[in-house]
Amino acid sequence: MPTVSVRKDLLFQALGREYTDDEFDELCFEFGLELDEITSEKEIISREQGEVKSEGASDIILYKIDVPANRYDLLCLEGLVRGLQVFKERALTPRYRRVCPNGELQQICIHPCTVAVRPHAVAAVLRNIAFTQERYDSFIELQEKLHQNVCRKRALVAIGTHDLDTISGVFTYTAKPPGDILFKPLNQTKEYTAIKLMSLYKSDSHLRHYLHIIEDKPVFPVIYDSNGIVLSMPPIINGDHSKITLNTKNVFIECTGTDLTKAKTVLDIIVTMFSEYCKEPFTVEEVEVVYPDGKTLIYPELAYRTETITADFINKAVGINESAESVAQMLTRMCLRSEVMGDHIQVEIPPTRSDVIHACDIMEDAAIAYGFNNIIHTTPHTYTVSNQLPLNKLTELLRHDLAASGFTEALTFALCSQEDIADKLGKNITDIEAVHIANPKTAEFQVARTTLLPGLLKTVGANKKMPLPLKLFEISDVVLKDESKDVGARNNRRLCAIFYNKTPGFEVIHGLLDRIMQLLEVKPGQGEGYRIQSASDATYFPGRCAEIFVRDKSIGRLGVLHPDVISRFEITMPCSALDIDIEHFL
Repeated sequence: MPTVSVRKDLLFQALGREYTDDEFDELCFEFGLELDEITSEKEIISREQGEVKSEGASDIILYKIDVPANRYDLLCLEGLVRGLQVFKERALTPRYRRVCPNGELQQICIHPCTVAVRPHAVAAVLRNIAFTQERYDSFIELQEKLHQNVCRKRALVAIGTHDLDTISGVFTYTAKPPGDILFKPLNQTKEYTAIKLMSLYKSDSHLRHYLHIIEDKPVFPVIYDSNGIVLSMPPIINGDHSKITLNTKNVFIECTGTDLTKAKTVLDIIVTMFSEYCKEPFTVEEVEVVYPDGKTLIYPELAYRTETITADFINKAVGINESAESVAQMLTRMCLRSEVMGDHIQVEIPPTRSDVIHACDIMEDAAIAYGFNNIIHTTPHTYTVSNQLPLNKLTELLRHDLAASGFTEALTFALCSQEDIADKLGKNITDIEAVHIANPKTAEFQVARTTLLPGLLKTVGANKKMPLPLKLFEISDVVLKDESKDVGARNNRRLCAIFYNKTPGFEVIHGLLDRIMQLLEVKPGQGEGYRIQSASDATYFPGRCAEIFVRDKSIGRLGVLHPDVISRFEITMPCSALDIDIEHFL
């Protein structure tokens, strides 16, 4: 969940009343938020950098509020105050309007070459806006919050804001080889080519995180005005020429990206949050975007839409009994203007609420407005018999007893690399029935694991400084190909344990197997019992591996791991392991 820091004095001034800390905490809870921390700039710096560096820092109280990740309209003071005021019925939900300019309509033309990097662009103008230092800071902070959240660290969308009075349209969004782009970036004193900028920002603590987005591309995106002045090189940096200041009156906002829907959402959020400071509040001047094929569209969309629900749907889903009029009032308090139309409720979804996609999202807002603590606990009207799944019950019992045997439980990733389940274990990936991810984001998550052993060995590698011995276990699912299943694969519950010490400790792992069989009431011996038999496996040391049979069916293996396997997982001590299928015991 994103955390928004707001000044206590500015917040209460905007809300029009004072709250105690407990009262505001309760208000946040009612609105579906959480007051995470009450602190100050001085405390934050002191905690992070020490008392000396905190000297001169402000003692102003800050509220750090946790906001749901999809509530982009609450990521700044303006949206937070607006939402709380409407919730407490001290204000009405604003009506946002897109207006035509008094003069010439601003245009931004997209060149075809942008398809190779960031093909989409949208734009808008905030006309006659009045900035103060606090409003300016909030404006910049909202952009950063959006960049980290919906924009996915600028990978999907990058925001550029410019002083419109310092530039002139028509604007051109194009892409050029980095050596052909020359401009003075924000807060710099001289011009740089894009190549030199990428080198310059490799040591920048903030911007270096975004360089990878375009640094390997043959062309970089860039926006020019009609005089050839560079507005920005998204998603890295804006030009210094058009930077906004406290004296800026007209703000040109452009959003470029790889996802048009996200770009439109981001633009709508920015202009709706700060259009209240325009001379004509809650109005946004439109901009025309010209596409490479000649098609033109007007932005921002500021689209309103309606959804129709029934009070019966809300009452059944939430567990309350309210009239249609009461439900409509609750939704209106959540910035969803609602009106009863016969047997139905017509709900208007504003452009600020991109999180409302389905009727269940409307139901959630109704539950928040009603108050989760006000919902009465009732016994269901239907009679059912519930019981734990046998496999899960067995898993829980084994977890407790393995922990009692001195082993520590680990929870590892269900996805891993091909190397983890094959090469590192001395096996060939073509011989393994692994489910492969079609478009893995990283090499670490290429396949679904077919064994729990690599995860435990990587856990040992990350905890080599811990006192020896390390005794770990995990009981979780692996995924195996299975053509008999409708999805082509099945889950298989397995138990894996390892013992890591200066000596292999095979006797410890063997003893753990005996304890597990004792718990499962399987006696040693042929037939209905269990036995181990010498086996050959590239994962284990030759002559130190055994296959485990229960009722004459193989359920897994145990033994001392091969030194090559240990070194591939970057650990240095001997290790023994147990890996069995526990579904066989059901």
